Amino acid sequence: MQIRISWPAGNITATLDASTPTTQALAKALPLASTAHTWGEEVHFATGVSVSRETDARQIVAPGTVTFWTDGDALALPFGPTPISQGWGSPRSEFRGECRLASPCNVLGNVDGDHGVLATVRNGDPVRVELIEE
Repeated sequence: MQIRISWPAGNITATLDASTPTTQALAKALPLASTAHTWGEEVHFATGVSVSRETDARQIVAPGTVTFWTDGDALALPFGPTPISQGWGSPRSEFRGECRLASPCNVLGNVDGDHGVLATVRNGDPVRVELIEE
């Protein structure tokens, strides 16, 4: 399943695993409009979808992973370190890429292409999420 996430400065597409309960619940809520919040190098926004944490939820993920933060009913899109990443602000290269989320999140899929474009999302930007019809 593919989705498009748009904001004033750009957009991305992401491929999600359609078999997860969270992805299925999210798909039923699309399209949706929300407001972006940034936290270090993570963008998250409320979805109006409430689901339980899945057994394979993770707190540390690769940049560009599409996750669902069950504590905030929000999609969370990390593209680099967050304020709780090990070595936050460290110049040491082994710490630069860790995406540590606020709590374990359900993993839904991955951003297609360059996840670095998420750096253009500003706190308070309007965000739209829609299903890309196959």
